[in-house]
Amino acid sequence: MKLERIKKIQDYLIDHQSASLDTLCTVFNVSKNTIRRDINELEDKGFIKKVYGGIILSQPEKATPYPKRQEQFADEKAQIGLLASSLIEDNDTIFIDSGSTTIHLLPNLIHKKGITIITHSLNIIGESCLYENLNLISTGGILQRDTNSFVGVDSITFLKKINIDKSFMASTGFSIDKGVTNTNYLESEIKRTVVDISNKVVLMANDTKLGCSSFMKYCDLAEIDYYVTNSDVPPEYKNFFKENNVTVLY
Repeated sequence: MKLERIKKIQDYLIDHQSASLDTLCTVFNVSKNTIRRDINELEDKGFIKKVYGGIILSQPEKATPYPKRQEQFADEKAQIGLLASSLIEDNDTIFIDSGSTTIHLLPNLIHKKGITIITHSLNIIGESCLYENLNLISTGGILQRDTNSFVGVDSITFLKKINIDKSFMASTGFSIDKGVTNTNYLESEIKRTVVDISNKVVLMANDTKLGCSSFMKYCDLAEIDYYVTNSDVPPEYKNFFKENNVTVLY
């Protein structure tokens, strides 16, 4: 009940941006003490900020606009897309994360057979439509315009019903101690769910992301199975990946 209520509070705030304690008590038919405990948990996760008499949805650092990200390191991203595509086998069900690197998978799937793509990314949906051999399923949800991706409780509920062979994930930065991170809480909830339900997790990121961290951690670095990048990794990361059975491709 508690987890379900917290998810509903998150969904309510996505729609309304803010709420008073009295409103939350009325909407969810619980006491102020219960709402305060829920609020404390959401604040610890970075989802909300407390204000006088209520709460507001957190406004984390904004992601670089997609068109600009798409232009940056284009050759490296194309190389990463080609390498990552070698991990995909005919009849795989894969998740492709929103990102300017993960989208480079798609041109390399033109000769694959029976591939089903699950995605919450509007850009991936649009690009996938160009390839008639690819089956495409959208998570649905609420469109977040700064990332062109669908988020929210409905997206997560849908994802928990399916089985994913391999997920191809993006990140704004990752490190051994901070894990794999992202700029946005709602996006991170989607990514965390995908990592949990995937048989294999593939992180696609160029070398500028290594050793960096952002607003929200969505998984530990040891949870990935493959790191696909454009250059060799430093010795400490090489040792870490070896100890945790992570394969590096570059």
